[in-house]
Amino acid sequence: MSIRPLSPVEARVLATLMEKARTVPDSYPLTLNMVVTGCNQKTARDPIMQIDDEQAQLALDALKGLSLVFETSGGRVTRFEHNFQRVFHVPEQSAVVLGLLMLRGPQTAGELRINTERWYKFADISSVEGFLEELQDRSEEKGGPLVVKLPRAPGAREQRWAHLVCGPVDMALAATSYEAHMPGVGELSHLQGRMDSLEHEVAQLRETVERLCTELGLSQGGQP
Repeated sequence: MSIRPLSPVEARVLATLMEKARTVPDSYPLTLNMVVTGCNQKTARDPIMQIDDEQAQLALDALKGLSLVFETSGGRVTRFEHNFQRVFHVPEQSAVVLGLLMLRGPQTAGELRINTERWYKFADISSVEGFLEELQDRSEEKGGPLVVKLPRAPGAREQRWAHLVCGPVDMALAATSYEAHMPGVGELSHLQGRMDSLEHEVAQLRETVERLCTELGLSQGGQP
């Protein structure tokens, strides 16, 4: 079964539910307020969004229409849970990879292995690549590919992967996004200067400690 491309807000809401189901199961299913808070996190999100209650509710309603989200009964506050794996017919590992790509944008297989640790522990990078390739080679009968391998960016050692849940990827935009995340010459110079300064401070502290130890007749371990 083919699912229409999701909007960026719908994808963020869905991926947030997928994340919280695995990382904070005691708080799951989520209330509307929890969904909004999760969507607008400043960490582990790319791009960072500012979604309000109305936008989140509209997205949840649209996802319910696609059977990707369900409301749970009971309690005084309505809660929501995702139904991603059943609708897209993918195993847990594939759902984890897709959820991270939806939350954090294009990533290499190595980055995905590190970033998915709280969701699922992959044995190695090869296993991550295996599931990515399965998602890329997904037949049209099953709905078509769900990820794409991006062209190698200038200066990059590995190729990144992007999800197709929101439709085809703008390759030019993806390349621009990668370059925007790379530190510029000025930033690199600043970081190098900061590193040199810290190394100098550490050297001075080491000299001070050695001098104090000598004066007090102590060894480096603090023993006489």
